[in-house]
Amino acid sequence: MDETATAPLSGLESTFADALPELCLVWEAAQVPDPQAVAVNDELAAQLGLDANQLRSTDGVAMLVGNLVPPGATPVAMGYAGHQFGNYSPRLGDGRALLLGELIDPQGARWDVHLKGSGRTPFSRGGDGKATIGPMLREYLVSEAMHALGVPTTRSLAVITTGERIMREGPEPGAVLARVAAGHLRVGTFEYAARLQGDDLLRRLADYAIARHYPHLVDTDRPYLKLLTTVIEAQAALVAQWMLVGFIHGVMNTDNTTISGEGIDYGPCAFMDAYDPATVFSSIDRQGRYAYGNQSAIIGWNLARFAETLVPLLVDEVGGDTDAAVADATTELQLIADRVSLHWTAGMAAKLGLTQRPADDPALFDDLLTAMNADAADWTGTFRRLSEGLVAELPTSDSATSDSATSDSATSDVQRLDQCDVLPAVGDAIAAWLPRWRTALAAEGCKPADVASRMDAVNPLHIPRNHLVAEALDAATDGDIAPYNELLAAVRRPFDADGVDPTYERPAGAGFAARFRTFCGT
Repeated sequence: MDETATAPLSGLESTFADALPELCLVWEAAQVPDPQAVAVNDELAAQLGLDANQLRSTDGVAMLVGNLVPPGATPVAMGYAGHQFGNYSPRLGDGRALLLGELIDPQGARWDVHLKGSGRTPFSRGGDGKATIGPMLREYLVSEAMHALGVPTTRSLAVITTGERIMREGPEPGAVLARVAAGHLRVGTFEYAARLQGDDLLRRLADYAIARHYPHLVDTDRPYLKLLTTVIEAQAALVAQWMLVGFIHGVMNTDNTTISGEGIDYGPCAFMDAYDPATVFSSIDRQGRYAYGNQSAIIGWNLARFAETLVPLLVDEVGGDTDAAVADATTELQLIADRVSLHWTAGMAAKLGLTQRPADDPALFDDLLTAMNADAADWTGTFRRLSEGLVAELPTSDSATSDSATSDSATSDVQRLDQCDVLPAVGDAIAAWLPRWRTALAAEGCKPADVASRMDAVNPLHIPRNHLVAEALDAATDGDIAPYNELLAAVRRPFDADGVDPTYERPAGAGFAARFRTFCGT
């Protein structure tokens, strides 16, 4: 028997390194003294066709931390540039990470297997190349929450402690994250190719990105313009989904904007409690560039940088006419805000139990945000309170004994939707807004119980509340993983109250958000 075929991470391929060697450096992880698995994602392992027990074995843990190279694999540090807080850095790259290779799952899909915190590389720029347990567990937790919420995301396969003490504010346990993604190509990858390496490499990179992520574009007319359009759509949908769940990425640099449309690098990120579009949690975002309410504009800025890299290819597509190529790209970029708004509007309608924005009250959604800001209302909890209010105020016809009775009761419920006096537990501004919402619901002719059920299917109860995350990560850093595992179990069931401690639904106490900050972990 071929022992390599049964290794925990056997059969990894390296199409990125083979096709684009100029964009990576063959490298190996730093050896660590005592690797131990603290989190292994059994569900993800099964999806990928991996044996979770093998991943927990001595060889599996050694591969997941970088001590042992999987048979036949060629680990590389990926190169990319990037605009960080608006400032161009021509050479960033994987300063503490390695692409182990690409895994083909049982359905034939290709996934990158990537280590984070695996030691210095030539891209490290003076850093130690290491990571600590808190930030790695944060990424695991947030990526699993995003997956459970249905938001496109990289995912975490494992967190392995290294047996080292890494200096940050003080000595902390070292750790490596094994991350899985549809791909790690970024806008910054294109910036690196276009600005440092030339048009031939840029074309090969674009062709690789199309074949890897959007193969339906391969034989189309003007595939590079369509690549731009498709990435714009993927990122517009992603950012809208972030905003619908109250998420703030924190470092929306171009090197964190993926070509695949997946969320990546959950360092200085957080979910809002009280709604405020100016909310910032990142310790390094002192000007609020990446505040919650700026995310739509920032993704437009980042994608403009992507379009700039593609200009030589777009010019070739139109026979050398630079003005025409730039005009075409500009047209696509001008639609970004509308694309984000389209996804956001559809999502807000669903969160409020509606099928669409009311034509006779187009400001309904925006005015709810204004009211929530005025009331300092909890983003996640407000939508659940609204659905609970519907059920509490309006008895349904479930107990009706005949079709006629059911019809009469349903009609009565709909007529009463805009006539209720009992209010859910909301602030004054939201209370003043509620009759408009009820009018919109009544106009759509839906039963209250059905509306509440639809709302509860898209509005989570459980998100990674910042105070709970902080407590769990502090405990894990001190050696107690139990609070983290309990929180992880809750956020993996975002819509389900049964069997989950109600504590996980509650926002932090007064004053916590004002002093809470997140850090990148380097």
